[in-house]
Amino acid sequence: MDFASLLVLAVLGLGVWFWLHSIRILEIARNAGKQACIKMDVQFLDDTVAGTKLALARDSNGRRVLRRSYRFEFSETGNSRRVGEVVMLGERVERVAMEPYEILE
Repeated sequence: MDFASLLVLAVLGLGVWFWLHSIRILEIARNAGKQACIKMDVQFLDDTVAGTKLALARDSNGRRVLRRSYRFEFSETGNSRRVGEVVMLGERVERVAMEPYEILE
């Protein structure tokens, strides 16, 4: 095998690793959004999150990691759709934010 073939295989391997790792982070973000909705007693709509931002950031140890933002929708009544956001710093949930909504008694 020549150097070019090894380089192509390495790039493909890195791409597959990144894709699989991104799917794992997406599942963690989905679970964080779902748990936030359960805690606030609202409906987590569509059972999914969608990626909105991707950027480099530093974690608490000063290492460069990816900061990913995901959007999800929830409803307090079932008639409206509100927006929430999960921000992941590496593999850790950095924050979950939800659009203000009316609390029903």
